[in-house]
Amino acid sequence: MICHWVPPVSPGLTPPKIRGLSRTEMSALPLIDSEAINNLRALGSDDDDSFLREIVALFLEDTPKRFEELRTSKLAGDTVKYARAAHSVKGSASNLGAMRVRAVAEKLEYAAKQNGLDGLEALQAELESEFAEAQVELRKLLA
Repeated sequence: MICHWVPPVSPGLTPPKIRGLSRTEMSALPLIDSEAINNLRALGSDDDDSFLREIVALFLEDTPKRFEELRTSKLAGDTVKYARAAHSVKGSASNLGAMRVRAVAEKLEYAAKQNGLDGLEALQAELESEFAEAQVELRKLLA
């Protein structure tokens, strides 16, 4: 798994601090952490960024599936599955340095575990919005 090889993108931003970030503080996070991208580039065995492009493509393909899991598990009232889907988004976003996506996914996971599934619509919409912004930047790496 990538998280074993790539150092944390922002060591000073421990999970409790991320959960407590305001919307303004969260918007100050980098959309994509260049250090994480450089770490992924360094893991590649060639000079053409094929490893990085593969990881980015997987993230862009998989994340909408996790959003669908969030929707279906919420409708089914399945808090465990919902939190697991948010956790998956958090982990993959962290690996790519999609800091805002990671931060919102963490808030969503924590909120579901602590308070259940009620009232998560705005946070879920924020997650999808942050992903849409990150997607634009990440697609540039595929070009």
